[in-house]
Amino acid sequence: MSLKINPITPTVGAEISGLNLAKPLSLAELKGVRDAFSTHHVLVFRNQTLTRAQHKQFSRQFGELHIHPSKRNGLNKDDPETFIIDIKPSAIQSNGEPWHSDVSCDSMPPAASILYITEIPENDGGDTQFMNMHAAFDSLSPDLQTLLADKTAFHDGEHDLKHYGIKLRPGQEYPAHSHPMVTAHPGTGRATLFVNPGFTTHIENMPKWESKMLLDGLFAYTASNPRLQCRIKWAPGTLTMWDNRSVQHQAIFDYAGWSRYGERMTVASNQAPLPYKA
Repeated sequence: MSLKINPITPTVGAEISGLNLAKPLSLAELKGVRDAFSTHHVLVFRNQTLTRAQHKQFSRQFGELHIHPSKRNGLNKDDPETFIIDIKPSAIQSNGEPWHSDVSCDSMPPAASILYITEIPENDGGDTQFMNMHAAFDSLSPDLQTLLADKTAFHDGEHDLKHYGIKLRPGQEYPAHSHPMVTAHPGTGRATLFVNPGFTTHIENMPKWESKMLLDGLFAYTASNPRLQCRIKWAPGTLTMWDNRSVQHQAIFDYAGWSRYGERMTVASNQAPLPYKA
């Protein structure tokens, strides 16, 4: 096996070389990728040439594919397994600008996302930032950890749609669910801070002002803490996969007037987020 792992930061992210993702991985290669994913949470594979079918084939080695809510309720009639990132020069925003975990409003939020970029802006912009939410929780004081571990928060898909000026039509629905604020990662059992600005609207069973104070503080603290983060610079033929159960990400829109294109496959989870028990 020629798989090589180069960490991007001490906290999150690694570049993986030595693999051709257009072909099914051997058992040893798949184990190597899974182990690296568990350790680094974000994996970057460069210089890949993939058809959509090969992208799906690679993604299915990690589980069944998740169908995005927009493909379930008539908002979008494209290939249901493929989430297309197609930013035109006339765009005034991009997909995923607020920090978020993909579709955390689902009853069973997806396990992983796998994005393949084939066109980058001419100004070389369009990076993506990732943040390790295990490390975010670990960095909090014991008293705050105890407080949060006892709470649930509400994740609302319509809150996310508002970022893009989308309003549901009569008869359309979008997921909204409560999840523990501190979840146990299903693979490692590690505690994860599971709230994000993209989808989380409030902490349940708490006065509105207290909920806002805590969430605003958590969001500001984590977003401004580079020790928790890594930043991925894309190039055509780059595929990046990330663990939605342990990281958040943010798309940087610094390329107004240029184009960016990619396709994302998303791996479904087989269970709802479970509360962390110390």
